[in-house]
Amino acid sequence: MNFTDNMNFFPGMIEVHYSEIGRLRERSKAMQKIQQWIAEMTLEEKISLCSGRDFWHTQEIVRLGIPSVMIADGPHGLRKETGDHSQPGLAESVPATCFPTASALAASWNRDLVFRVGAALGEECRQEKVGVLLGPGANIKRSPLCGRNFEYFSEDPYLSGEMAVSHIQGVQSRGIGTSLKHYAANNQEHRRMTIDAVIDSRALQEIYLRGFEIAVKKAQPWTVMGAYNRINGTYCCEHPGLLGEILREKWGYHGLVVSDWGAVNDPAASLQAGLDLEMPGVDGGNRDLLLEAVRAGRLNEAVLDRAAAGVLKMVVRAQETLAEDFDYDPDAHHTLAREAAGEGAVLLKNEQSALPLAKGARTAVLGAMAASPRYQGAGSSIINPTRLDTLHGEMVRMVGEAQIVYAPGYPLDGEEEEKLLQEAVQAARSAEAVVVHVGLPDLYEVEGLDREHLRLPESHNRLIEAAADVHERVIVVLSCGAPVEMPWIDRVQAVLLGYLGGQAGGAALADLLYGGVNPSGKLAETFPMRLEDTPAYHHFPGGPRTVEYRESLYVGYRFYDSVGKDVLFPFGHGLSYTSFAYRGLSLSEPRIRSDQPLMVSLQVQNSGPRAGQEVVQLYVAPQTPTAFRPRMELKGFEKVRLEPGEEKTVTFQLGARAFAYYNSESGDWQVESGPFEILVGASSHDLRLRGKVLVESAAGDQQVPEQDRLPAYKDFPADGGISTEDFQALLQRPLPDPQPPAQGEYTLNTPIADMTDSFFGRLLRKLMERQLQRMMEGEDHPNAAMMEAVLEEAPLRTLVTPGGALSRGAAEGLLLLINGHFFRGLLHLIKNR
Repeated sequence: MNFTDNMNFFPGMIEVHYSEIGRLRERSKAMQKIQQWIAEMTLEEKISLCSGRDFWHTQEIVRLGIPSVMIADGPHGLRKETGDHSQPGLAESVPATCFPTASALAASWNRDLVFRVGAALGEECRQEKVGVLLGPGANIKRSPLCGRNFEYFSEDPYLSGEMAVSHIQGVQSRGIGTSLKHYAANNQEHRRMTIDAVIDSRALQEIYLRGFEIAVKKAQPWTVMGAYNRINGTYCCEHPGLLGEILREKWGYHGLVVSDWGAVNDPAASLQAGLDLEMPGVDGGNRDLLLEAVRAGRLNEAVLDRAAAGVLKMVVRAQETLAEDFDYDPDAHHTLAREAAGEGAVLLKNEQSALPLAKGARTAVLGAMAASPRYQGAGSSIINPTRLDTLHGEMVRMVGEAQIVYAPGYPLDGEEEEKLLQEAVQAARSAEAVVVHVGLPDLYEVEGLDREHLRLPESHNRLIEAAADVHERVIVVLSCGAPVEMPWIDRVQAVLLGYLGGQAGGAALADLLYGGVNPSGKLAETFPMRLEDTPAYHHFPGGPRTVEYRESLYVGYRFYDSVGKDVLFPFGHGLSYTSFAYRGLSLSEPRIRSDQPLMVSLQVQNSGPRAGQEVVQLYVAPQTPTAFRPRMELKGFEKVRLEPGEEKTVTFQLGARAFAYYNSESGDWQVESGPFEILVGASSHDLRLRGKVLVESAAGDQQVPEQDRLPAYKDFPADGGISTEDFQALLQRPLPDPQPPAQGEYTLNTPIADMTDSFFGRLLRKLMERQLQRMMEGEDHPNAAMMEAVLEEAPLRTLVTPGGALSRGAAEGLLLLINGHFFRGLLHLIKNR
C-alpha cells in the first residue's frame, strides 16, 4: 500500500470507527432506557412481560410507554394471521412469498443464497410490521419419518448449523429478529409435547446440540425457542443445563429465550432455568403462579428483572426497525424464490443423458401434481403465496402448447382410478419423452404427525410403472419434503427431486428439465433403500413416555458409512449436466498440534461442456480412535461456480473441533492424538482426494472414559440393534419407565388420550372431540389432521391458554376429578370457575 492508498484508506477507517461509536452510544442509551423501565415497574408488570399478550404479541405496558411487538410464524415465508389473535388455530394469513422449505434450501449448500432468502423474509416482515420471524429450524433429521423434516435442514449438525447461520444473518440484516428452534432434540412429532428423549451426553453434544451451537456463536439470533419435549427427564423450557449452563454460559448467548407455544410446564422453574418469555400469554394461570412464587420466596425478583430486560431488549430493537414504513418487491422475491428452488433441486439420476429435454421434443407430462403442485408443508408454516407456478403451465409457456400433452394419471387424494391411468398411458405412447410428476400428498407430511412409512401413494408408483412399460425415456419429478422409497428406480432414466420448492417451484423445475438452469443441488440427507435400514428403526418414535436414542452418534450417513450398508442415494449426492475434476490436494502441515489450524486446499475444474456449480465436501476420518466414533464426519463445504474449462482453488481451515469428540466424563471436547484422514469429494460416497495428518493433543493425552469406548458402539451393529444393557452402560444409569401413569397418578402433563381409564377423562375427551369438529369445520384436511393429533397427544395443561377452555386452577380441579377425588375436585372447580 503506497502513501496515496493510505490517504484514501484512513478516512474510511475513521468513518467506520465513528459509525461503530455511534452504534455503541445508541446501544448504551437503549440499555439505560430498559433499566429505567424495570426500575419503575411493579412486580405484576414485570410478570406480565414474561408472557405474551395473546398468541402473537408481547405484552405492552401503556403506563410506561412500552409497546407490543408482533411475532409470526416462518421459517420459509411469513405467516401473519389476520384473524382473532386471542384464539388458537390456523387462521387466514396475509399474502407472502412462499420460499422453498428448509429441506430444499439445505440441498442448495449455498450460504449466500440462504442469506439472500433470509434477507427477503426480513423485508416482508418489515412491510407487515412483524418484529420476529419464528425460524429457522435446526433440529436433526434423526429418522426420515419425522413429520416436520421438511422444515429442518439436515441429518448433519455442521451443515444444519451453517445453513441456520446464513438464514439468521439474512433476516437480521434487515433489522428483524429470528427464533432458532426447536431447542433441542425435537426430532419427532409423536407425543412431542410430553415425550422424554433419552440421549447419551455425547450424542446430545455432538449431534443434537452442535448445529444450535454453530448458529448461536456465529449469528446470535434474537431469540432461541425452547422445545416442547423433555431431555433425560427434564422439560427443555425448564432445563438449567440446556438454557443456562450450555446456551448462556458455554456458548455466550445474550438474546431472549422464548418457549414454544404452550411448552411451559412450571413457569417459575422455567424462569429460574433461563427462559425469558412464555408464549402465548396465560391470564389467570401461570402469571398467578409466578406472583405466588415471588411472594413465597421461591423465585427471586432478580430473575424477573433478567427476563423482563431480555423482552425489552427485543422490543426496543424491533421498534427501531418497524418505526419506518417499508415496501418489498413481490416480483423480485418471486424471482429469488425461483432461483432458490432451482438450486435446491437435486438431480438424483440421469442415464443416457435423458435430461435436459430438447425444446422441440413432444413431451408427455403426467401426474396431477404437475398442474396442482405440492409446494410446501402442512401445519404452522403454511404460507398464503403471492402467486403460484405449476410445472405444466411453465413447460407450456417455454415450448408451446403443441409440444406438451398432459394427463393427471391419478387423483390428488392418492386413490387409484383406472381411467386416469389409461389416459396417461395413451399420452405417454404419443410422446418422445415422458415426465411423471409424483410426490407425497399434503396428508403424508403434516406438523403434529409422523409418517408411518417411506412409500409414495400406490397410484403414483403405478403411474411410473405404467409409463415405463410403454416408453423407454421416463423422467420422474418428485415433490416431497423427505426421503421416499423408489421401487421403480431401475426402470426410469432420470429422477429430479424438487423437494417442496415453494411458490416458484414449478417454474424452477421447468428451468432444470429444459437445461435453462444446470442442476447443482446435493442431498443434505441420506435416502435409504428401505425404512428397516434406518438407524433409529427399532426405537422411533418410542412412547408412550420415552423415546430411546440407542443409535447414539450413528445418525444418517454416520451410520450407513460406518457399517457399510447400501443406500438408495448417499448424503451429499447430486448430479449435474457438466462434470468436475478434482486434483492437487494439499495440507499445510503433515503434523499439527490440535490448537493449530490445518489448511487444506485443492483445485476443482469444470471438465464438461456447460457452466455449472459444484459442492466440494470435506470429511475428517479418525484412523485409530479409542473412543467410538463414526467412520467420517463432514467438517467443511464450499459451493463454487465454474465456466467450462475454468479451474478454481478451494481452501478450508480446520480447527481443533474438526478432530475432537465430546468426553462424557469431563464434560468437554477432547482431541485424541493420532492420524486423521482428510477426504474431499462430491458426496460421502464419491470421494476424489485423500490426505493424512497426524494430530497431537495440545492438552496432552487424557483417559477415554469407559462408556466412550464401549465395544457395542465401537463395532456398531449393521441392524442398529443395541441391547438395553449396552444402552444403560452408555447412559451410566437405568432406563426410565416408558409406560404412562395409572389412574390416580395423572398429572397436568398427562396427555388427555391417556386418561380414558377415568369416567371424567373419557368425558373430557368427548367434549374436546366436539370442540375440534366445530373448530375445523370447513378447514382443509392437513390442518384437521394436525388438530386431531393435538387432541390425541396434548397434555391437560395445554387447555390453559388465551381463549382456552380452562384457567390453571380449573385445570387442577378437573385433574382431581379425573384422578377420582370427586368432592375435592368439585370444590376446586367451584372456587376457580
